[in-house]
Amino acid sequence: MNSPPHDTTDTPRDLVGIGIGPFNLSLAALAHPLPELDTVFYEQRPHFDWHPGLLIDGATIQVPFLADLVTLADPTSHWSFLNYLRNRDRLFPFYFAERFHSHRTEYDAYCRWVADNLPGLHFSHHVDTIRWNPTRDTFEVDYTRLDTDGQAESLGRTHTKNIVLAVGTAPHVPDPLKPLADTPGIPVLHAADYLHHRDALLTKGHVTVVGSGQSGAEIFLDLLRHRPTGHERLHWLGRTEAFAPMEYSKLGLEHFTPDYTRYFHHLPEPVRDRLVATQWQLHKGIDTDTIAAIHDELYRRTLHGDWPDAVLTPGVRVRTAGRVATTQIELHLEHTQQNTRSRLTTDAVVLATGYRERPLDHILAGLDPYIRRDSAGRPRIDEAYRLVLDPSVTGTAYVQNAERHTHGVGAPDLGLAAWRSATILNSLTRKDTYQLPTRTAFTTFGLEPPRPVPTARQAKILTPLIDDRT
Repeated sequence: MNSPPHDTTDTPRDLVGIGIGPFNLSLAALAHPLPELDTVFYEQRPHFDWHPGLLIDGATIQVPFLADLVTLADPTSHWSFLNYLRNRDRLFPFYFAERFHSHRTEYDAYCRWVADNLPGLHFSHHVDTIRWNPTRDTFEVDYTRLDTDGQAESLGRTHTKNIVLAVGTAPHVPDPLKPLADTPGIPVLHAADYLHHRDALLTKGHVTVVGSGQSGAEIFLDLLRHRPTGHERLHWLGRTEAFAPMEYSKLGLEHFTPDYTRYFHHLPEPVRDRLVATQWQLHKGIDTDTIAAIHDELYRRTLHGDWPDAVLTPGVRVRTAGRVATTQIELHLEHTQQNTRSRLTTDAVVLATGYRERPLDHILAGLDPYIRRDSAGRPRIDEAYRLVLDPSVTGTAYVQNAERHTHGVGAPDLGLAAWRSATILNSLTRKDTYQLPTRTAFTTFGLEPPRPVPTARQAKILTPLIDDRT
């Protein structure tokens, strides 16, 4: 392949998005009706795909349907969930179903509808590097266009005044289990791949689920429902001290409001780090309906006098793991409260151990000299979701779902997607393109009044909407 070609015109784009998950899809949808913005979004995958391995029958998303891609910023948007239902002739069935929380499969289908119909989205495009070109006062975004087999087909380059990174999260596999999970043929898999291996798991004699959050609960329940009564042979282990319900009280949910996000951002860095570690139950607990369904299923299996062959043990961590003979897995366990250790032999392990933010260091390597960092080496991010860069960089780099250390537990929450996207667009256009609320919570989180979200650092010269040049 040859070196990346330059754009055929000297006019840079206004915004290039890297990654097309729900957050950048939200941004693209809200940017679509703004004729003054020339935008394009790139994604490595061949099409939109939202946690396909966890689209378990009956599982719901943990935010109300109003927390779609656009509604909480623009209820009149063409890209709302309600308009999706109308386009599918499903508005009345949804109305009579009286569901405040959508099925996960339904949310995925809604996002696919947006992605399939929204212009300016380019799948099968892998972004290789991002650089700042001081001569042109623009970012250079080099990408590789992929063929249907995922192989490199051609190279390209786009110039842009601004970029937005939403590269998402990656499945987290604990260190003690990485060697087994990385070895082909060994049934140790992350929950992200659960549905792809579900049929095989149901044939295993004994299955262990590791992880005490929502995914672990859903997978344990799904396995339990499909194992014969009296022969369940399931273990469910978690590091938390209990299989705890998610904090879902009305005032507790106000931690996922713009008010709390602004409050959190202005706290000292050590306080923010301490808070994130203690707020796990706001986002890592289990939906109470799922807990009730697990208990109901276990209770149903006691109706004939016997207890189900299922063990649920919180407060346990996996110290090490290895193979036994050629077909089984041995987990070395430690109970954190009793300070005791034991071994568990099992035929398969599902790791519901969550996701971690994908590091930005690789994709931002070309910008590293310009990035300002905190005491822990993380990028500093201002209140309007902009990377703090050297003043010589006149463009702006925004991030989505890479700012938990600066903006708090709401960073990965779908309920803040539209508001964050609108905040970015208001910053980009330097005006209130979207009218955002000044107050969103009954709770006053600090003694000082919240500060307004700042505008962009400089005026932007916007170009008319044009056809994709790449």
